[in-house]
Amino acid sequence: MLNNIVLKQKQEKERLLSLPYVTRTQDHFGKKWLDSNLIKVVLGPRRAGKSVYSLMLLKDRPFMYFNFDDEVLASVGGIATDELMKELHAAYGNVKNILFDEIQNLPAWELFVNRLHREGYNLILTGSNARLLSKELATALTGRHIPIEILPFDFKEFLRAKKFDADSEYSSLPQKRGELLQLMEKFLLYGGFPEVVVSNLDASDYLEVLFDSLLFKDVVKRHRVKFSAQIGNLGSYLINNFANLYTLRKLQDILNLKSVATTEKYTKYLEDAYLIFSLLRYSPKSIQRIKSPKKAYVVDNGFVSAKAIQHSPNRGKLMENMVFIELLKRGVKPNRELFYYKTRNDREVDFVVKEGITVMELIQVCYEAKNPDVEAREVKALVEAGSELKTKNLTVLTWDEKREVAKDGSVIQFRPLWEWLLEKE
Repeated sequence: MLNNIVLKQKQEKERLLSLPYVTRTQDHFGKKWLDSNLIKVVLGPRRAGKSVYSLMLLKDRPFMYFNFDDEVLASVGGIATDELMKELHAAYGNVKNILFDEIQNLPAWELFVNRLHREGYNLILTGSNARLLSKELATALTGRHIPIEILPFDFKEFLRAKKFDADSEYSSLPQKRGELLQLMEKFLLYGGFPEVVVSNLDASDYLEVLFDSLLFKDVVKRHRVKFSAQIGNLGSYLINNFANLYTLRKLQDILNLKSVATTEKYTKYLEDAYLIFSLLRYSPKSIQRIKSPKKAYVVDNGFVSAKAIQHSPNRGKLMENMVFIELLKRGVKPNRELFYYKTRNDREVDFVVKEGITVMELIQVCYEAKNPDVEAREVKALVEAGSELKTKNLTVLTWDEKREVAKDGSVIQFRPLWEWLLEKE
């Protein structure tokens, strides 16, 4: 039986390697570490392209491949790892590069991986659970692994998939700029999951099924959640209230959950599965960071369009969610280098970007700032926050406006979102 699975997956590996590949922003980072002695751990939500990314890293060398997310394995109740290695070598020969897909499905996987690492194998692992990084990896593979996070396509990858040349000066080419804005509208509403972008699937149907599948496989099943309807309601509520503040107490009351501790545990499960992210308020005082409401964001805008009950798209909030996820993809770490902020006068700034102890930039996101009242509100919040946090780097990201506004000794840059998304890091 195991022999048949290995051979079937070998054929699947060859099929995937033959498909066209959309170059990923993380390709260079992965190649840099490929020959190191560290275990490469590729993390992210299911269907974000982790497997294809990992396969393409190894495509120019012989390597063994095994996917633990196989329904046949689940039906027989697990496998013996020694038997697995025997069958892999029988299929591939004397090969030392191995890609293990969805490794979290193997019980005590970290002991198995540790043994192979000691035996000199060059390992790439993929996993769909952030706790792989925070818990099992931290304890079992301390200092011996490098994490690589693969999320759905960013806007540059999205444009590459659509075969759209993003290198020209769009400001002087109205037709190109119009096409670019049309593509950004699609990205804003339907997100960047590769199969939605490349295969032109019906985004809402596909993403609704995908979200429910992720919820079941990576939350309910993995954590043996007894009351699956409750965690489903929690996920639905947070998606419907994305880019808004929440408290655990409020969630408990609204959803009639057992306790604040249960609510916190369920929220963490959703975060571990890369469905939801929670952002803390910035404050030099740790107690204020912990006690203040958090802001909820969704891993991909497409989930909002598929799962949220909307009368019309809230483009301002969708842009804010898009900016948050883009900052993550650029390697900015939430709740260490990225926060939201409230001024002393309770004016909110969407994002505080830090580097070490220095506040590098304050970012507001606003779909359209031509209305004088809207402009005044966004500018006032940024100037006030800039004064309190000692930074002059103030930005308002808009749909398609580019200008500068001077206020109280500060200069606020109004930038088109597409320009910011396409800038070189």
